[in-house]
Amino acid sequence: MSLLADIINLLSPLEIPIETGVFSNSPPDEYIVITPISDNLSLFADNKAQTVIEEARLSLFTKHNYQNVKKQITKLLFDADITITDRQYVGYENDTKYHHYAIDVMKEYEMEEL
Repeated sequence: MSLLADIINLLSPLEIPIETGVFSNSPPDEYIVITPISDNLSLFADNKAQTVIEEARLSLFTKHNYQNVKKQITKLLFDADITITDRQYVGYENDTKYHHYAIDVMKEYEMEEL
């Protein structure tokens, strides 16, 4: 599994459209963009990576109040043992009329055989 796949599966019950990198279609009033941040091989044994730490940013864009969705996403992430490393209100985009809220996450996975 990967962090991106885990997040997409985890958030699917919210029925908010999710894309990776950029939202490619005409955006709805609420959507999420997942941006991979890092893919770190940090734990080694016998010169082979044992784990991989994946990090990503979830950017929630909404024309509504973001507070309820932020709480729902946070609970789902915590329940799935995904670590939240940062949460921040990025701002209101006057040109698009979206609130932008970002949640940075990370998860450690055992390294799969290459």
